[in-house]
Amino acid sequence: MKIDLVLFQYVDIPVPSPKKDEVLIRIEAASINPADWNIQKGLLRPFVPKFPFIPVTDVAGEVVEVGPAVQELKVGDKVVSKLVFWKSGGLAEYVAASESITVARPAGISAADAAGLPLAGFTALQALRAIGTKFDGTGSGSNILITAGSGGIGTYAVQLAKLGNHNVTATCGARNLEVVANIGADEVLDYKTPEGAALKNSSGKKYDYIVNITSDGKWSAFKPALNFPGRVVDIASNFWNFVASILTFFSKKKLSIMIASMEKEDLRFLLDLMKEGKLKTVVDSRHPFEKVADAWEKSMSGHATGKVIVEM
Repeated sequence: MKIDLVLFQYVDIPVPSPKKDEVLIRIEAASINPADWNIQKGLLRPFVPKFPFIPVTDVAGEVVEVGPAVQELKVGDKVVSKLVFWKSGGLAEYVAASESITVARPAGISAADAAGLPLAGFTALQALRAIGTKFDGTGSGSNILITAGSGGIGTYAVQLAKLGNHNVTATCGARNLEVVANIGADEVLDYKTPEGAALKNSSGKKYDYIVNITSDGKWSAFKPALNFPGRVVDIASNFWNFVASILTFFSKKKLSIMIASMEKEDLRFLLDLMKEGKLKTVVDSRHPFEKVADAWEKSMSGHATGKVIVEM
C-alpha cells in the first residue's frame, strides 16, 4: 500500500502556548494508531477535524512550560500524553496538552515504549476489565481468545490477560506466532489455517470470553467457539457485529461492543506495570520524524507487529 506523499507536508508553525491547565511538551516519540489514519482518511468528516491537520494522539516527551493552573507537573518532567483526537497534534516537535490527559513517566521507561501505551494500552486494559479480569494475582482466570494478538492492542492484551491468570489462546499471522508465544500466549493460532479460521485450540475447549480486535471478526465464527454462557467483547466492531450486539443482549452467549475511554489512572497503572517489568511495548519499527510517511505506510499496511513509533 503506497501512501500519497502529498497528504504529508512539513510546515513551520508557531510553538503552541499552553493554556492555564495545559503543559507544553517537547515531543520525543509518538505512536501511530489505526484511529489516526482513519481520521486522516475523513472517517469523521464533516464534523472533525478541520484540514490541514496535525495527526496522532499518543506522545511522550518532556515538559518545557506549564500553565498557571497546572498542579502536578513541572518543567523538566518526562511525560506521556493521550491527546484528544479532534485536536491531535502528535506529529510535531511541540504540543500543548491538558494536564488531565498527561502523566509523569517513570525513570527507566523510554519515550518510545511510553508513547506506545495510551490508546492501545487503554483499550486492552478496559477490554479485559470488562470480562472481570483482576491484575493483582487474586483472579481465578478463564479460558479466553484474543484475536489479532500480534497488533498494537493485541500485544498488550495478551500480556495483561496473563497477569490476570487467564489461559490465553491468540490468533495472528504465521510470521508472528513466535512473537505472540514469547509474550505469554498459551497457544497461538495462524488465522489462515482451518483451525485458526475456526478459532479451534488444540484442547478442543471452548472459550469463556473472546476479545475481538480485528474488524474482520464475525459473530457467526465466534458463537460456536463460545462456552454457554460466554461473551465476546468487540473493540473493532463492524455493522454485523453491531447488529449481533443488539440481538444477543439478553442471550447467554452475547457480543458486547466496547469503546475505550481516556482514564488518567489507567495510564498510571500501565506505566507502573511497565516499570515493574510486567508489561512491555512490542515495537514493530522506529522511524525518524523526516520519514513519517514510511511509518504511516507501515501502520496502514495492517502488518505491523506491535507499535509503529516516530522519533523526533
